[in-house]
Amino acid sequence: QQVVHREKSLADVILSIAPGIRVLPAARVVKQLARLSGSEQRILLEALTQIGPPADVVLVDASLDHPLGFSPLGLAAHETVIVVSPRAETITDAYALIKKVSMGYSRKHFRVLVNKARTAGEARAIHDNLANVTGSRGLARLDYAGYVPVDERLRQAARLCQPVAALFPDSPAARAYQVVANDVLKWPTPDDDAGGLEHFMRQLLHLSHRIDPIAIYA
Repeated sequence: QQVVHREKSLADVILSIAPGIRVLPAARVVKQLARLSGSEQRILLEALTQIGPPADVVLVDASLDHPLGFSPLGLAAHETVIVVSPRAETITDAYALIKKVSMGYSRKHFRVLVNKARTAGEARAIHDNLANVTGSRGLARLDYAGYVPVDERLRQAARLCQPVAALFPDSPAARAYQVVANDVLKWPTPDDDAGGLEHFMRQLLHLSHRIDPIAIYA
């Protein structure tokens, strides 16, 4: 938002949190994308073209904390990963989100990542149950994206605001993240993919005008 208002440059607001990993805090401006003027949109796009070096992977946290109940970030991405834990309420919420986006925006493919699983079998069972329900009702196809086990070292790293892979590289959670990360790099990309963060933002600006609160809350 500060970049859009020309209060700061993009280089001033991007955070380098680990070697090769940069974070762009964008939650506030994402909530207002549909209300940006043409000149503000151009400022944002021009700023993104100046990011160097280019990003190989853009990972977005599509929070549900959006005025319309679902962030357009989740629609602009090539892949949508639903993170779910073994708790019944999170499984119910995951199903509701998949149904909402599938019916409102015809998104028919999701990946499921199970967090805080006690065993690999438990994680796989959670995915399979969700996949069976969504498939039988014609909502979407769910692929298994892996799991992260319950790990006290992960909790410690979170409290210290540090990546678990940096603090405890041999911990079960760190090893699980490495497996997931390697798999993500092998996921196929669309044949017509123009690529780049600027293309992603153009798609995001377009979608921000299409989000229909009636469809979202249905």
